[in-house]
Amino acid sequence: MIRAGRLLKGTGIMGRIARPLAQQTASLAPRIGGAQRCSYQNGPDLSEKETIVKLLYNIGSKKEVEQYLRHFSSVESQKFAVIKVGGAVISDDLATLASALTFLNRVGLYPIVVHGAGPQLNKRLEAAGIEARYEDGIRITDGPTLAIAREVFASENRKLVEALERLGTRARPITSGVFVADYLNQEKYDRVGRIVRVNREVVESSIRAGCLPILTSLAETPQGQILNVNADIAAGELARVLEPLKIVYLNEKNGLYHGTTGKRIETIHLDEEYEDLLKEPWVRYGTKLKLKEIKELLDTLPRSSSVAIISAEHLHKELFTHSGAGTLIMRGHRLFSEQDLAAVDSGRLRALLLELDPAISSGGQPAAEEFWQRLEQLKAGGGQVWVYGDEPGQVAAVVTRAAGETASVLEKFVATKAAVLGNITDNAWKLIVRDHAQLVWSVPRADDGLSWHFERADGSWAVGDQVVFWHGIQDWALISSLIGTKAAALGLSPSGQTPGSGTAAAAAPTGSRCYSTMARRQFGALPGSAPAGRHGYATAASSSPVRVGLIGARGYTGRELIKLIDAHPQFELAYVSSRELAGQPVPNYTKAPLNHVNLSAQEVGDIARAGRSVVDVWILALPNGVAAPFVDAIDSATALLPATSQSQPIVVDLSADYRFDITGQWAYGLPELHRKDLASWTTGRITNPGCYATGSQLGLAPLLPYMDATRLPSVFGVSGYSGAGTKPSPKNDPKFLADNLIPYAPVNHIHEREIGHSLTRIARPTYPFSPANPLMVQFTPHVAPFFQGIGLTLHVPLRMSMNAKDVHEIFSQFYRGERLVHVTKDAPLVRDNAEKHYAVVGGFAVPLANGDQGSASLAERRVVLNVTLDNLLKGAATQAIQNMNIAVGIDEYTGIPVPEHPTMSQC
Repeated sequence: MIRAGRLLKGTGIMGRIARPLAQQTASLAPRIGGAQRCSYQNGPDLSEKETIVKLLYNIGSKKEVEQYLRHFSSVESQKFAVIKVGGAVISDDLATLASALTFLNRVGLYPIVVHGAGPQLNKRLEAAGIEARYEDGIRITDGPTLAIAREVFASENRKLVEALERLGTRARPITSGVFVADYLNQEKYDRVGRIVRVNREVVESSIRAGCLPILTSLAETPQGQILNVNADIAAGELARVLEPLKIVYLNEKNGLYHGTTGKRIETIHLDEEYEDLLKEPWVRYGTKLKLKEIKELLDTLPRSSSVAIISAEHLHKELFTHSGAGTLIMRGHRLFSEQDLAAVDSGRLRALLLELDPAISSGGQPAAEEFWQRLEQLKAGGGQVWVYGDEPGQVAAVVTRAAGETASVLEKFVATKAAVLGNITDNAWKLIVRDHAQLVWSVPRADDGLSWHFERADGSWAVGDQVVFWHGIQDWALISSLIGTKAAALGLSPSGQTPGSGTAAAAAPTGSRCYSTMARRQFGALPGSAPAGRHGYATAASSSPVRVGLIGARGYTGRELIKLIDAHPQFELAYVSSRELAGQPVPNYTKAPLNHVNLSAQEVGDIARAGRSVVDVWILALPNGVAAPFVDAIDSATALLPATSQSQPIVVDLSADYRFDITGQWAYGLPELHRKDLASWTTGRITNPGCYATGSQLGLAPLLPYMDATRLPSVFGVSGYSGAGTKPSPKNDPKFLADNLIPYAPVNHIHEREIGHSLTRIARPTYPFSPANPLMVQFTPHVAPFFQGIGLTLHVPLRMSMNAKDVHEIFSQFYRGERLVHVTKDAPLVRDNAEKHYAVVGGFAVPLANGDQGSASLAERRVVLNVTLDNLLKGAATQAIQNMNIAVGIDEYTGIPVPEHPTMSQC
């Protein structure tokens, strides 16, 4: 039975929702006998979905539930969750498992299930008189064992699929075709596999058909030999390819448990806790191996991914509430604490409080200075101060203790959106309570994250518009004194009434949780509040205009940027710098009268010193080799500002100067291939790709898993002469170009290196190349007599035969939902795509033998395709706007004139 979570603990409401929520959901589904074919569906019936969502409100606030639904629905369906199911769960708790999966599907989610069958296999082997043998914890799988394993896996897979279909949930049994493997060690383990490639199309095809994919962990060699693979490993390899938000390991224990205290471990932040955790005497054998495997997995995934270890019974509570139910494991960030105020970056702390703390921001800089002075006075008077933070400057807390007092006061606790998404706040709380056995703090009743505080407090008391919380305090006289002190500061009695109003002061609290559970629920879901808790801490977003400084406005790209910013609903120009045009009015800008200026690098640094209060985003539209002084000036000027996207100005560089950055400071701004990195980037530095490089990568990326690493892909490119810039040369002279086509830089072009470098960065373990064996590309550019636009013809060597239909399908699925990449069967034309903001990919062709799936020769295993885009727009200005939108946290396509609802990336 699904038990009530912390929000309901100790209340009479528990009995009223004792029936498992997943089973309530399943009862809403039609009873369907026998197997059912999958058919495409747009999602669950809306009225049914609303009913199911309302059931979720029994375990958490409406705001919590809706946030997680939006979060999980914000990614492609196959990137929601990979769930590993142990064989014991299928044999012992099949009904609960099917109900839990049905529950998720009824709210429009598509978890991908990878199951094992260890206990069932052992039972069958014993009945057959075959001894189960292990080496290093790995099952030795000989021929007879594998034969029985195939039968057992198929049988257990069928049981789960049929259980789902009885609840009206479409499911597809997938017992082969997903995992390609080599022998792990044939002499030692016999038919045990090491996965070398994952065929994601099989899984994605199931989801497109509206079916939950139910996978076994059996794999095949390229020659067709079946190999046994541990289900945990198979689920991990699938996650590496799909990069889901959640990787869930279902077990009967409902999480990991501390070997000394016996308590369930709620969260593990690996960056902070991993090394110390491995030193614990109880972390050994299977537990140690599991933690190592999870760390290795999460190290290869975006920081937004996390692992949950949970029982099937509590799966929905883990996913849809802040308190969770099992063990949540994420990477997090390292934290620090400091008691010496001289060692604290006070400017950085003040800026973070000004940005995120309402009490400080409402009073402005004087309030921040006053707070800091109060901390210094407290220290001078013999008190103590602790300042907590993380390395990226995304979270900060201040704790004080007056001289002679035993309880500490949590004065401030603020976090940026990045800290929310990275789940850093819970780890900071652990550090605080480790240092302070007794802690008290107060929060406004209207605070967005009130529920977060209730979850961590031992008790609470409402005083006026504030709630006083305490942790670790058992002395009721002390608690009463603390409440009285807060009430006096607010000019109220402890009951919350104004003195003299005729209401007697409240008595001292008499229970361990004085603020009732029902009241907690009332104030834990205020209208407009952002959810918080174990999975995050609430913050607010600003709706102020985003002010842009453009350096280098004379070029063609600069002119396009001005037009796009003028039409953008949330951007406005603060400065437009051009040495040649200084003093002249800025053309094509109608939001306000604005003249060109001539800003030096030092002047840009002086402006940047004010952070984002003057300029939010700097765009450097400068020639190659010129950006560095401006970037250095901005970095030096803002070195003392908090390293957050809300304080540090964003820099978008359109030159090639930082496209090969290896310091980790610059994000590569090709959103269709690097969107997750851009969304989670904390440095605010983005390098815009080159125009040729953008089109080439869009044409190559979908084929990366299928390339032949022994042969180089080639790109033949032709650009309009606007790509040669405004400085006069034969390459932008219309007379010289008339009736002409000019090749240039036939080898070692900078875009040639950029294409290979960038695509290598997104390589997966299953690809035929890696940083140790980087992708190389042959690229030959040309200039034509038209003004703008690029046409590319790509020759891509393949490892296997494909026909044109296969290739078209690969591209259609890869760019499904991308509004700035359209896929077409026909070869796109440059003139049709000039002045358009999207790229077009198409014209897929293969040699005859290759296309006929015959015994194609090496030279015939290739595909030819075409890409067109506007070099000034998607190749430069439009892409810069796209990156800026992502960086400031608004919709990626804001201000970009593209069709609202492209048809499945089809042109």
